[in-house]
Amino acid sequence: MGNMQGNMQKALMLAILSVVLCAFQTELYAQPPVKVKGGNVAMTISTGLPGGELVSVVNTLTTLDYRRENYLTKITVSTSCPGQDFTLKVVATNVSAGTAAPEVTLTHGMLAADFITNIPQRPPNTGSCTLQYTASATFAQGSSAEVGNDVHTVTYTILAQ
Repeated sequence: MGNMQGNMQKALMLAILSVVLCAFQTELYAQPPVKVKGGNVAMTISTGLPGGELVSVVNTLTTLDYRRENYLTKITVSTSCPGQDFTLKVVATNVSAGTAAPEVTLTHGMLAADFITNIPQRPPNTGSCTLQYTASATFAQGSSAEVGNDVHTVTYTILAQ
């Protein structure tokens, strides 16, 4: 019975252990052009039944602050996650300056995708948004105990549009 129950419940852990920030800048500033607040994100899906539907968890505890420039800019997002087994998506919500792009599926080796576009010139000098991460898995994908955790390094880059 214990083994059958173990086979019916799978655990998945997606962890964003580090967030790397890059900027396309030619000038030096005291403040970074893009800054993630809220620390690293760990997300765990702890249920799943054979033949069951996709199971998801959502995290909205992190924010992204960005410096507005003297020209129209955008922010892109990409990830590095060698051996990725599970699905991780991100979308910008509560965007104070610019237009949020549709939800982006983060896939290892992906090209940078638009995340926030049409960020107008300053003033004001800054903008911000909430980062909404959604981790999902199916029973058939297995569990992190079986295949290991996904560890994403997510990169947000601000550049001229």
